[in-house]
Amino acid sequence: MAEVPVRAVSNEGGSGAGYAGDVSSQDAWRLLAEDPRAVLVDVRTRPEWMFVGVPDLSTIGKRASFLSWQVFPTMEVAGDFADALAKAGVGKDQTVLFLCRSGARSRAAAIAATNAGFGRAFNIADGFEGPPDGERHRGRITGWKAAGLPWVQE
Repeated sequence: MAEVPVRAVSNEGGSGAGYAGDVSSQDAWRLLAEDPRAVLVDVRTRPEWMFVGVPDLSTIGKRASFLSWQVFPTMEVAGDFADALAKAGVGKDQTVLFLCRSGARSRAAAIAATNAGFGRAFNIADGFEGPPDGERHRGRITGWKAAGLPWVQE
């Protein structure tokens, strides 16, 4: 199968930054829909998944993997993150799209995955909720929710 092309949304990613690049949530959805081996890894914490919601990939016949980059409540980086990826069935030759609230933790996870040998580790730069708006509310400007992509409240 031919590799699905990726349009990076910023120049921050790429080999010089330690991961494959940044993509928008819309481009991540497209990749997930077009590449049968592409996977979404949500690196937020369990409370975020429970109270904020999670991506719903059921319409494209997929399920997200949920692996916290930082462990709640201490927010220490999960030392076994790369091992957890492998245990979750993520292959080093797959396109892996990392998602967090706003693109910071997912960027760190993409770098760590790349360092562990995952060659196509991307950061979803706008995150699940994106930055806060003028009223300090997230999920309205950019991100998975603001883009109208499928999600569910657990």
